[in-house]
Amino acid sequence: MDASWMAALQALGGGVLIGLASWLLLAALGRVAGISGIAAAALSPSADERGDAGGWRKMFLLGLILGGAAAFAWIAPPAAAARPWPLLVAAGLLVGVGTVMGSGCTSGHGVCGLGRRSARSLVATLSFMGAGVATVTAMQFIAARA
Repeated sequence: MDASWMAALQALGGGVLIGLASWLLLAALGRVAGISGIAAAALSPSADERGDAGGWRKMFLLGLILGGAAAFAWIAPPAAAARPWPLLVAAGLLVGVGTVMGSGCTSGHGVCGLGRRSARSLVATLSFMGAGVATVTAMQFIAARA
């Protein structure tokens, strides 16, 4: 099996796991798996959520971190580890600012919001996908001119 098929199978497996995890969280706890909202509530729960047995949020986040670390250790190419830590921290902070500005993250809007047929999530998803397509197109154009 060549590398492109392996990458496609990994993407398919990841998508299935994300969909299953978000469905299980909704089915078991009646909660939407919007990661930015879960992280915000886990770090500073509001007064009305303190009695909500909010430990599930911390466990969910811990599972994301441990699962990501395990997957990285198991299948990540060596080049993926060659990113400087300051760049990774800056990228994470920019993503955090974007989730606040967009009233949610890509997982909340794209996976969970669209699954619930939210018009706001449809607009948000079209916006960030469009911005991504425009960025890649512009970068390819610039690279072709260089």
